[in-house]
Amino acid sequence: MRPNIISANFLTDNPAIYEQRFPDPEHVAARFVDDLVNRFGAGRELLDVGCGTGRDARYWAGRGYRVTGLDCSPQMVAYAEERCPAANFVVADMRSFRLPGAFDVVTCLDSAFLYCHTNDELDAFLQRCHDHLRTGGLLIAEMRNGAFFLGNTELLDGVQDQAVVWDGVEYRSRTRLWIDHANQLLRRERRWDWPGRDEPLPQHSAWRLLFPQELRHFADRHGFEVVAMFDEPGPRAETPWHRDAALSTRLSGDRLHLVLRRNG
Repeated sequence: MRPNIISANFLTDNPAIYEQRFPDPEHVAARFVDDLVNRFGAGRELLDVGCGTGRDARYWAGRGYRVTGLDCSPQMVAYAEERCPAANFVVADMRSFRLPGAFDVVTCLDSAFLYCHTNDELDAFLQRCHDHLRTGGLLIAEMRNGAFFLGNTELLDGVQDQAVVWDGVEYRSRTRLWIDHANQLLRRERRWDWPGRDEPLPQHSAWRLLFPQELRHFADRHGFEVVAMFDEPGPRAETPWHRDAALSTRLSGDRLHLVLRRNG
C-alpha cells in the first residue's frame, strides 16, 4: 500500500505507520494518566487533546472513562473512530475548540502542548481547557522540559537515521534538531525516503521550549493550580513510569510532566 502524502506531516497522514514507528503495547502513556487521575482525584469524563490514533482512548474507554478525542488531523481521527467506537472523536484545533458539555480531565500528551508556539496560542489553549473543565478538574500534560536545553546539547548533536517497516516497505528517516533561540522553539527537519521515491520527502515541525516558571505563570494566569510538576517517571522519560512511583521534583531531565487543577 502506498503512503498517503497530503500535508506537512508524513506520520500523521499515515496513522498505521505512526503506530508502527511509536509502539506502546503496554499502554504506558494511558496507564500513566489513569494513575495520576486516581492519585489526584477526578471523574471519568476525559478529553484527550492531540488524541492521534486513539490508542490511549481505547485503553481509557476499557477502564470506564467516557472519552472524547480531539485532533487536527482528519486521518488520525478517522483511524481512531474505526478502532475505538466506544469513544467520540472530533477534528478541531487545540487553540480554538468548542465542545458541548464539561470534562473532569483534559490530557495533552507527547508534547502536543508545545505546538502552541506563541504566548497568544498558549493563552488560547489554556483558556479552552479552563472553559471545558469542571471546577476541580485536572489538566494533565506531558512534554519536553525547556530548562533541560540550558546545559545539555546531546539531543542536538548530529543526525539521527531511523527506519520503520510497514506493509513490507521500509520507510527511512533522517532527522536533525536545532534551537531557534529568537522564537524559543526546538525545530526539527525530517527527510523520509522509501523504495521507488525519486527524492526524499522533507518535513518540518517545531515545539515551544517552555520553562517550569513560565508554566506556573501561565497556569496561574488562567485559573489553574499546579498540583504536580516532575521530570520522572513518565511514559517517555529516562526513568520508566510504574504505578504509585514517587514523583521526582528535580526537573533536570528532558521531560516535564504537569498536573493542573482548575480553580473555581
